[in-house]
Amino acid sequence: MILNNISFILVRPQLGENIGACARAIKNFEFNHLRIVNPKCNWPNEKAQITSVGAKDIINSVKVYSSVEKATDNSNLIVAMTSRIRKNNKKFIGFNELYTKIKKNKKICFLFGSESSGLNNEEISQANYVIKIPTNPKFASINLSHSVILICYEIYKKFSGKKFKFTSSYPSKLANKRSINAFINRLIKCLDEIGFLQPKHKRNSMLININNIFHRFELSQQELHILQGIFSNLINRNN
Repeated sequence: MILNNISFILVRPQLGENIGACARAIKNFEFNHLRIVNPKCNWPNEKAQITSVGAKDIINSVKVYSSVEKATDNSNLIVAMTSRIRKNNKKFIGFNELYTKIKKNKKICFLFGSESSGLNNEEISQANYVIKIPTNPKFASINLSHSVILICYEIYKKFSGKKFKFTSSYPSKLANKRSINAFINRLIKCLDEIGFLQPKHKRNSMLININNIFHRFELSQQELHILQGIFSNLINRNN
């Protein structure tokens, strides 16, 4: 499976909380491999465990390396993430071009730099390609875990092989038009009785607007029942 051939490598991460959030992010999208190069925080890290929430299995399987070279030695393709345009001979690619680089039997690593300074030029030099996530040019730096989850989402959306269709578990069926029209007619009758639909020459446009209000929405039977109850209570209080 393509997703299982992809690893996320955090280079010199400073905060255990961010490592935990990254673990949670990759598990959200069915990835499994998180590696760390020279963490600046203590490892193992209690805060990483806490912020990983349900992704403790990812944290517990993290592999720690002393260099980017060692962390990526079984990879076929390395992609470095950066928020800055560097003066080096590396090709910047977008997500559409990235998709063409991801193949079934290819092992791919994504490199993410430290929270304060990102990847240095030496680390980027080991990558095949560089990705810069499009952001506000006046505020381009993205939190480490946010950067990870954006990459996870893009790859998962393209290669998970799943078609996402979400349906609500709301129990009430849609109200039919006959029920809605019965409610509207009752409303109009009461509005006529209190003289609301005035002046007479505007009555027709007001009726059109009332119909538009209630027919615009796909009201459920339960919602219509609530409206009828509210309306009945207001009528009874005024009688």
